[in-house]
Amino acid sequence: MLFAAAGAMASTGLSAGGFTPSGTESARVEQALARDFDVPQTDLLFYLPGDVDSPHMRDLGRQLTQRLSTETGVASVHSYWSTGARELRAEDGRAALVAVDLSGTDTQAAATAARIVPQVAKSTTTVRVSAAGPAWMAVQATEQCRKDLLRAELVAAPLTVLILLLAFGSPTAALLPAVIGVFTVTLSTALLGVLTRVMTVSVFATNITAALGFGLAVDYALLVVTRFREEHAQGATVAAAVSRTMRTAGRSVLFSALTVALALCALFVFPLPFLHSMAWAGLSVVALTALATVTVMPALLTLLGERIGNAGSSPPVLERLRLRRTTDTAQGRGRADSPTWRAVAEASTKHPLLLGGTCTLVLLALAVPFAHVQFGIPDARDLPAQLESHSIGERVRKEFPAPRERTLTVWLPATDAQTHRLELSRYAQRLADTAGVSGVETATGSFTSRGPAGAPTARHRRFAAPGTTWLAVTTHASLDNGAMDDLVRQVREAPAPGPHLVGGLPAQRVDTVHIIGGRLTAAAAIAGASTLILLFLFTRSILIPLKALLLAALSLTASLGAMVYVFQEGHLKTLLGDFTVTGQLDVTMPLLTIVIAFGLSVDYEVFLLSRIKEEYLRTGAHTSSVVFGIARTGRLVTAAALIVATAMGALATSGVTPLKIFGSGLALAVLVDATLVRGILVPCLMQLTGKANWWAPAGLSRHHHTDTHPDESMKHPVSAQHPIETGTPTP
Repeated sequence: MLFAAAGAMASTGLSAGGFTPSGTESARVEQALARDFDVPQTDLLFYLPGDVDSPHMRDLGRQLTQRLSTETGVASVHSYWSTGARELRAEDGRAALVAVDLSGTDTQAAATAARIVPQVAKSTTTVRVSAAGPAWMAVQATEQCRKDLLRAELVAAPLTVLILLLAFGSPTAALLPAVIGVFTVTLSTALLGVLTRVMTVSVFATNITAALGFGLAVDYALLVVTRFREEHAQGATVAAAVSRTMRTAGRSVLFSALTVALALCALFVFPLPFLHSMAWAGLSVVALTALATVTVMPALLTLLGERIGNAGSSPPVLERLRLRRTTDTAQGRGRADSPTWRAVAEASTKHPLLLGGTCTLVLLALAVPFAHVQFGIPDARDLPAQLESHSIGERVRKEFPAPRERTLTVWLPATDAQTHRLELSRYAQRLADTAGVSGVETATGSFTSRGPAGAPTARHRRFAAPGTTWLAVTTHASLDNGAMDDLVRQVREAPAPGPHLVGGLPAQRVDTVHIIGGRLTAAAAIAGASTLILLFLFTRSILIPLKALLLAALSLTASLGAMVYVFQEGHLKTLLGDFTVTGQLDVTMPLLTIVIAFGLSVDYEVFLLSRIKEEYLRTGAHTSSVVFGIARTGRLVTAAALIVATAMGALATSGVTPLKIFGSGLALAVLVDATLVRGILVPCLMQLTGKANWWAPAGLSRHHHTDTHPDESMKHPVSAQHPIETGTPTP
C-alpha cells in the first residue's frame, strides 16, 4: 500500500516538456527575447471570444489582465487590451488573447495553471474564457495519461492471463507471472514518484514504464516458471528444481535486463530532457523487474512448487491442452516441440535463399513509407481533439495572424534600431521578399513582398532595446515541413546588418532534428558495441553477434514504415482510434521505440541461439540443430511476444498520440521479430552460413561450466555443460 500511495503521487511532478535541446541557436534566441525585450514565454493563453473593441470586452480584458498579474506564480501578463499587440487579436476582431508567463520550472508552471485556470473559468460568467498553452496542455496531458493507464491495465491484464493460461494449462502457473507483473508495476510507479523529486520526468513516463515493466516482468516470470516445470517434471525435488532454475533461467533474466539496460543507455547521447528522463525511468524499471524475478519468484516457486505442475484442478479445456502437450513432450525427447514451427524451420533450411530473400524484401517494402518521414516536436494536437488545450490551440492557429507554428524570430544582438535604421529596413524587406514569407515586423515598421506596409507605430517599439533589436517573420500557412526547413536555412544564410540568430518554433524543430541526426551514429555505436560484446560473451562466437545486429535492425523496419503510414499520413486510423494527423512524426517516439525494440530483439535471438547451440554441441548436426531450436522455442517465443505486444499494444488505446505511436510501433516490432525474423530469417541465415556460426579464434571459444553437482550432470548433461540454455524466451 505504501508503494501504491507513492505511485499515486508521481503524476503531480510530471512534465509535458523536454522535447527540445538547450544551447541551440533557437534556444539562445528565446532566452534573449525574454531577457532583453520582455517577450513572454507564453506558458498559458486565455481565449476570450466576442467583439474585442466593445466597451464590455475592453473592461473584461483589462480586469482579467490585472487580476492574473497578482496571482502567485505568474511572472508577467500581456493582453491585447494592455499592449495592443496585433498577434493577440483575431484577424476578424471576434476574439483576443491574454498571454501569461509563469515562473518556475515546467512542473511548477503546470501546477500554477492547474490552480488558476479553473478559477478564471468559474469567476468569468459573461464570457466563456478558455485556456491553451504548454502549461495547460501539461495539466490535461497528465490527466489523460492517468485515464489511459487505467484503461490499458484493464485491457492488458486479462489478455495476459488468458495467454498464460493457454501457455501453461494451469491456473496456478499462469497467475505467478501475472503477480510478478503487478508487483513490478506497483514498484515502478512508486519509484517514478521518487524520481520526480530529484529530476524532470516526462508525463508519458508513467504509462510507458508501466507497460514496459508489466511486459518484462511477465515475460521473465514466464521464463522462470517454464524452466521450473521442466526441471520438476524430470524428477527433481522442488528445492532442487528452484536451484537449477535460478542458475539457468535466473542467469538469463539478468543477461536480458543488462541487454535492455545497455540499449536504453544510448538515449543519454541525445541532449533532450524527455529522452534522459525516459532512460532513467526505463533503467529503474528494468532493474526492479530483474530484482523481483530473481528474489520474489524463487520464494513463490518454493511455496507453490507442487501445485504449479499440477493441472488436475484445471478447467476441461486446459486439461485437454495439457494432455496434448504431454503427448508432444513424449515425442520430443522431453521437449514440447511445436509442429507448426518445426515445419516452418524445415522449409526455411531447405529453401534459405528463396524464403530468406522473400522475407527480407517484404520487411524492406514495409519500411518504404519511412523514406518520406517528416519529423516534428509534440504539441497540443497530440491530445484528444475534445480537450480544451487542443481545440483552443487550433482556433488560435486559424484565427490569429501570427501563430507560433508559423513565426520565425531573428535576433540581431549587435544592431541598434536607431543607428542602423536604414540597414535594418533593407534587411527586413529582403526577408519579406523571400519565398514563403508573408510579412516581417521590426522596430522600423512592417514589411511585405509588396514593400513597406506602413510607418512604425507604438507597437513596434517592443522590437528595440539599447544596442540590439529583433524581427518577427511570419510564414505562409501552406508550407509543409520540408519547405519550412528550407525557409529556416534561407533566413539563417541571408546577409544581415550584423550577427544574427534565428529562433521560433519552426527553427526549434529544425535544431532538434539536426542535433538528433548528428548523434545517431554515436547512439548506434553504443548500442551495437555493447550488444556485440554481450553476445560474444554469451555465445563465444564471432559471426552470431554480427548476424544478431543485422537481424535486429531488419526487424525494426516494419515498425518504422508503419509509424509513417499510419500516424504521419493518416491511413488505418479506425484501427487505432481517432487522432489528429499533423503531417509529421514526433522525432522522439521512433527513437524510444527503436531502442527498446532493439533490446528485446536481441533477447529473443539469444534464447533461440542458445537452444540451437546446445543441440549442435550435443549432436554435431548443424541443420537438424537449427530445426530443433526453432521447433523447441517457437511456441514459447510466440507466447512471450504476445505478452509483450499485449502490454505495449494496450497503449494504442490511449488518447495521446505519442503513446499510440510507441505502443503500436513496439507491439508490431515484437510480433514481426518473433515470427518473420525468428521463424524464417534466422534459420535461413544460419543454414547459409553453416558451421561458421560456431567459429571463434583459438583461446576465445572456450565454454563456461557451472558448478553443477556431478550427480546432476549425469541427469542433465546438456544443461550442466552448457548453461546458456535458459528454458523459455525472454523479451
